[in-house]
Amino acid sequence: MITIKNITMRYKATTALDGFSLELQNGIYALLGPNGAGKTTLFKILVGILAPSEGEIQYYGQPIGRCEKEYLRKLGYLPQLPTFYSNFTAREFLGYMASLKEVPTQIAQSRIDNLLEQVNLKVVANRKIRTFSGAMKQRLGIAQALINDPEIIVLDEPTAGLDPKERIRFRNMMMQLSKNKTILIS
Repeated sequence: MITIKNITMRYKATTALDGFSLELQNGIYALLGPNGAGKTTLFKILVGILAPSEGEIQYYGQPIGRCEKEYLRKLGYLPQLPTFYSNFTAREFLGYMASLKEVPTQIAQSRIDNLLEQVNLKVVANRKIRTFSGAMKQRLGIAQALINDPEIIVLDEPTAGLDPKERIRFRNMMMQLSKNKTILIS
């Protein structure tokens, strides 16, 4: 499904990635390493935020630049430090993200309800995001990454700040999703 071919990323005198290659099918892939190892850089290249210095990413054998619109429609991404519109409620924010990700209106509301339940935010769905704790924002970020029912899910440190119970909930959700999706987690 996704082929990462010889990805190199240089920032002036620093090489963040050096000839990294990997083939990804459905399942869960975890990138482990110390801070500064290039995990976030690789994720930013995978989601099209950064262009590599060398190498390419292919989606079903095509460079992602050639099938960018189709590729981005199938992608869900949680950045390391997600940001939100603090005056939105969780429900409003997910509705906004659903429209940006072109989720059909007739599907969006049920998907929002389902995701709010899965990430344990249903009881606070109509509260302003500015009142949320860091862990609640992290769970909302996970929900927004899944709003378009993506085939490819890229989650940069998704459990940061979650308590043990929420980490278990997250792990169980990812195990279910990994049966027919490609999930990358740092």
